Amino acid sequence: MATNELIIRMNEIRKVYDTGKVKVEALKGINLEIEKGEMVAIVGPSGSGKSTLMNLIGCLDTPTSGIYEIGGQAVSGVTRDELADIRNRRVGFVFQAFNLLPHITALENVELPMLFGGVKPHERRERASQLLDRVGLGERLDHKPTELSGGQMQRVAIARALAMEPDIVLADEPTGNLDSSAGGDIMSIFTDLWQQGRTLVIITHDPALARRASRVVEIHDGRITSDQATNAAA
Repeated sequence: MATNELIIRMNEIRKVYDTGKVKVEALKGINLEIEKGEMVAIVGPSGSGKSTLMNLIGCLDTPTSGIYEIGGQAVSGVTRDELADIRNRRVGFVFQAFNLLPHITALENVELPMLFGGVKPHERRERASQLLDRVGLGERLDHKPTELSGGQMQRVAIARALAMEPDIVLADEPTGNLDSSAGGDIMSIFTDLWQQGRTLVIITHDPALARRASRVVEIHDGRITSDQATNAAA
């Protein structure tokens, strides 16, 4: 449920890619505000600019111009190291391809962000175990990704995204590699997280997932063309 506390504020965001021969304007003056506790789906056709928008929201890139703040912290104009620090502390990522390390266990995969974040070993293990239990994998702590189904791997990825208690969970096509049953399970986990007060931003082509969000933002040709609340309720 939204709290009127802004987590994301974008003002006249432009992103231009300069290949040397041609300049491509991927985003053309984006204005977007997301409050703490919202679950926002960002939708649009291929080439619309939604992947570029995701990269900016997730601090994987910086805008060419405009103002972007996440949790009240300005992102525009920071150094690469500062950007990495903001990203590691404030954003938890869930990817379509899971992006798990295949040779370590589910528990160790969830521990990784905390390892890089300087969390003590005992606390890392306890928190990772609790998170995996929360997503229904309490009996799979010692299984490697190759021993898990696609839906189970995505559950591990969600637990990992929550490890550092980020301001937002940013999911890129999180049901794209899953069958309808596993995709439905992942949608239910996102809904549960939202109902617990988490802020989620989901890039998706999946209309069923978009309908579960509290708000749907449509982007076309680098511009937001629609921003509508849904009937979903936390």
